[in-house]
Amino acid sequence: MHSPETAAVPVRVKRLPGAGDLPLPAYATAGAAGMDVVSAEDVTLAPGARHAVATGLAVAIPQGFEIQVRPRSGLALKHGVTVPNTPGTIDSDYRGELKVILINLGAEPFAIRRGDRVAQLVLAPVTQASWLEVDELDETARGEGGFGSTGGVVAFSG
Repeated sequence: MHSPETAAVPVRVKRLPGAGDLPLPAYATAGAAGMDVVSAEDVTLAPGARHAVATGLAVAIPQGFEIQVRPRSGLALKHGVTVPNTPGTIDSDYRGELKVILINLGAEPFAIRRGDRVAQLVLAPVTQASWLEVDELDETARGEGGFGSTGGVVAFSG
């Protein structure tokens, strides 16, 4: 399957005071979907604790896009450290410091040091919806079946 060549979408980024020595978010490999972003601070997350980790960056995302903040799989698997509101959304009109909400779901305190990779950033297109209020909705095979109604988990069978 052929993937069309696409031009990179420029995202303006501003290093905040004290962040001049930190790397900008970057793709670790040519096929990476997410850019690694690093911490601008030292912080230790106790088990169960949450913290909005500073990155020292502010961005101007083009209208029609968002940046999604996603966990790093190695931190989640090895240490239980993840992004609780994943994917977090950075809207195109936000101009404050980009911060990454992390939570430690592990059993041990987790130390984050300045320069540590803490999350991935994915630039994604946004389609805004408009509501069309109606009196009736069309019928489907699923109907009002909710959580677990389509199967796929042995415990839900029977």
